[in-house]
Amino acid sequence: MVKTEKEIEIMKQGGRILARVLRDVAKMVKPGKSTKDLNRAAEALILEYNAVPSFKGYMGFPSALCTSVNEEIVHVMPSERILKQGDIICLDLGILFKGYHTDMAVTVGVGKISGQAKYLIDSTRKALEIAIKSVRPGMTTRELGKIIEDFLIKKKLGVVRELCGHGIGKEIHQDPQIPNYADQEARLVLKENMVICIEPMATLGDWRIKKASDKYGLQTKDLSLAAHFEHTIVIRKKAEVLTSL
Repeated sequence: MVKTEKEIEIMKQGGRILARVLRDVAKMVKPGKSTKDLNRAAEALILEYNAVPSFKGYMGFPSALCTSVNEEIVHVMPSERILKQGDIICLDLGILFKGYHTDMAVTVGVGKISGQAKYLIDSTRKALEIAIKSVRPGMTTRELGKIIEDFLIKKKLGVVRELCGHGIGKEIHQDPQIPNYADQEARLVLKENMVICIEPMATLGDWRIKKASDKYGLQTKDLSLAAHFEHTIVIRKKAEVLTSL
């Protein structure tokens, strides 16, 4: 869980590559694009940087990119689905670079979106920013989850409880789990130089989830819109974001 400075430097290099790839893929989002088009572009860009897609082949997942649209929250497989004006899409991507994974997600609008959709996206992004500013050595994972939950509840949004952030390194998912709410069981104390992924997920309705129509994804039970943001960070006295430009 705790990484050496050498490991952190490698993950920082990988994180910058991931941020560039996801930025470039997000720019391609527009009405008329298929989610498979976005996946194809993401994988090509990753390979150009001499990196490997983390998700492709992980637990049987066949693609590099997760493309979750509207009520879909996470892990939806790219397909022939055509994006329409007013949709929102979460792009979730991980890469393996020099033996270490980094993971990142953004939610973006497709063309002009509704005021409610924009509110959801902006609030979920802000929850991640607040969590990153607040996290510190000595904090428990429950305390971190409570910060995310308190902010999203104040915004009158549903807080997804059955999915969480995670540790990361030589494996894409490692301990500890990082909840997005004040989970009473989440008592692990965060330490300096731990590398974790913080990833708030919020909805315009209820927080409960169900399987999406593909066998990999998850979506809101009430079909309300969902948003998801994620960064890979290293815990310091002031947290450092590894997946940024």
